[in-house]
Amino acid sequence: MAAPKKGRGPATGGQGRPGRALALILVVMGALVGGMFATGDLTPRLGIDLAGGTSITLRAENQPGKPDSINNTNMQTAIGIIERRVNGLGVSESEVQQQGNRHIIVNIPKATNSEQAREQVGTTAQLYFRPVVAVSGNTPLPDPSADSTPSATPSGKASPSGKATPTPGATTQGRAVTDALKKAPTPSDGASGKPGTRPSPTAPLPSGPADPGTAALDKQFAALDCTPKKGTKEVPNPARNADPAKPTVACGSEGDAKYILGPSEVEGTDVDEAKAVLDPQRGMWIVQLGFTDKGTKKFAQTTGKLASQAPPQNQFAIMLDGQVVSAPSVSSAIGGGSAEISGSFNQDSATDLANILSYGALPLSFVEESVTTVTAALGGEQLKAGLIAGAIGLALVVIYLVVYYRGLSVIALLSLLASAVLTYALMSLLGPAIGFALNLPAVCGAIVAIGITADSFIVYFERVRDEIREGRTLRPAVERAWPRARRTILVSDFVSFLAAAVLFIVTVGKVQGFAFTLGLTTLLDVVVVFLFTKPLMTLFARTKFFGSGHPWSGLDPKRLGAKPPLRRSRRAAAPTIDPKEA
Repeated sequence: MAAPKKGRGPATGGQGRPGRALALILVVMGALVGGMFATGDLTPRLGIDLAGGTSITLRAENQPGKPDSINNTNMQTAIGIIERRVNGLGVSESEVQQQGNRHIIVNIPKATNSEQAREQVGTTAQLYFRPVVAVSGNTPLPDPSADSTPSATPSGKASPSGKATPTPGATTQGRAVTDALKKAPTPSDGASGKPGTRPSPTAPLPSGPADPGTAALDKQFAALDCTPKKGTKEVPNPARNADPAKPTVACGSEGDAKYILGPSEVEGTDVDEAKAVLDPQRGMWIVQLGFTDKGTKKFAQTTGKLASQAPPQNQFAIMLDGQVVSAPSVSSAIGGGSAEISGSFNQDSATDLANILSYGALPLSFVEESVTTVTAALGGEQLKAGLIAGAIGLALVVIYLVVYYRGLSVIALLSLLASAVLTYALMSLLGPAIGFALNLPAVCGAIVAIGITADSFIVYFERVRDEIREGRTLRPAVERAWPRARRTILVSDFVSFLAAAVLFIVTVGKVQGFAFTLGLTTLLDVVVVFLFTKPLMTLFARTKFFGSGHPWSGLDPKRLGAKPPLRRSRRAAAPTIDPKEA
């Protein structure tokens, strides 16, 4: 029977096969780096404070007739809608969070569509279809003249009402043709020369499908001036906070016409989908609307009532956030569950409107309280300062490791390099994957992680040194030190990760970037220590340079003050016999 081999106990901590762990982590690193080159994301995405961009502060206001509409539910709903609008334009690094009870902060990094995103951020997108009671050009109203009455078209088609520059032709069944110039009808001379049906601003309001019945509204209409403000294109918006259940006065979106409108018949919530389409027949961009089942019935009933009215009361105004986008006329009831909005759209403006309508209206009105723009140059300076701070911190760690641990510093530096490769690759890939953007607090988190990672190496090295001081040789010392060091490292990293997780949950905005980076690097520290540092230490312990305790290895028994082996101490202390007693 063969005697068992002496001097070789069971391998612990992967002592016999450290190459497998090293091969595994090297394969993972290669896969992550390969993924970076495959996707083309060779650098992490930068946040607004590093890449430059715009920060917008919005203040919420109560909806008309709803004094308690500002609540946490509506604020969170608004945040979700704003995020979908901005991200729908491809600005996936945007950041939207609530601040206090009635403020929302929107950060839009510099991107191709950042200006479009800014325009959509505070747009409430309250869409209403209101019947037109009266309309005129902007003040002062010219003398009314005959209006060309829209002709009845077969199969329920709608044709445009007469205007100075009429829109040609009718569309397919079930759609409303709107003004191609985004204008409401204006007076035009007819063949008969008789007065038309549009009232003057001071004339009594005609009775119609939605008669306001109040002299106050008539007076308000007469005094309304929709001329855009000087130096800007901002058009007055008296209907911005109007109650949809009551009549109101409104301006056209271009400021060239003013209206008296009846209560809303169809709302934006009745729209199921919206998309921008290029109409090949007319060569113009339009926005196609698809109604819900309920909206289809309401739209058919409304257009049926309007079809029997005389101009302009056979028109319905499409209102977006209090302004009339267009006011098509109706010649018969329109069913089929679809309609279209046409006007002076280009591809961008049509896409913007479709995007806003598709993602829904905000439950609250918002006022743009402040806008802060960060230039790319300023962001570059901040990034440069952060990198310099990180380089200084890393240099100090390297100097300490080399001076104090000598040869062991090679293991520490290789482990830091492995951790840096994993961190950089993951940050680059997480940008397109989850929208992670590296901001200045995140850079600070990465700098702090250098110390956390180095601390794990120090814990292990000191445990190994303790075992050598007890008189053990290097290879047994490496394996005996590992279980004790492992517990300490896991507890330390668990506390760091827990702090990062709590910080990420209870904070908002840029602080979350710090917490996310800290948590990510803490997890990577565990991976690197277990799969890289420990196996590498096992392999180095088998070399003559480290195994023999070379003075520059950092593991010299004499330098560490190692005790002689316990058995030798007992032999040396054996009692001697006095010759006199003998």
